[in-house]
Amino acid sequence: MVTIYHNPRCSKSRAACELVATMYGRDEEAAEIVEYLKQPLTVAQLQELNKQLGCPVRAMIRDSEAVYEELRLSDAALSDAQLYEALAAHPILLQRPIVVRNGRAVIGRPPENVATLFV
Repeated sequence: MVTIYHNPRCSKSRAACELVATMYGRDEEAAEIVEYLKQPLTVAQLQELNKQLGCPVRAMIRDSEAVYEELRLSDAALSDAQLYEALAAHPILLQRPIVVRNGRAVIGRPPENVATLFV
């Protein structure tokens, strides 16, 4: 099963979905598309996703969004718990796309990063 945390308005996210469908869908592996702006992730789901990514929580956050500045998320004193709460409350902050397969995840920027999940 492949899960793609997707924002249909994002060209990189659309490209990752297309890559999974055309390059890796031939094995008829099921793919679940989660539009995380419509179905925001909980703190627990974000923590699990972060564990699968194997990166700092900050790497999951889009720092180019206006709400990033509004919430002063650049403050290094913020705890991981505070960052998870911000991501849960403001899903637009989540990097996109994130693709999960077999307990591992990658941020699909660039979309070719997704290929590492299929080797």
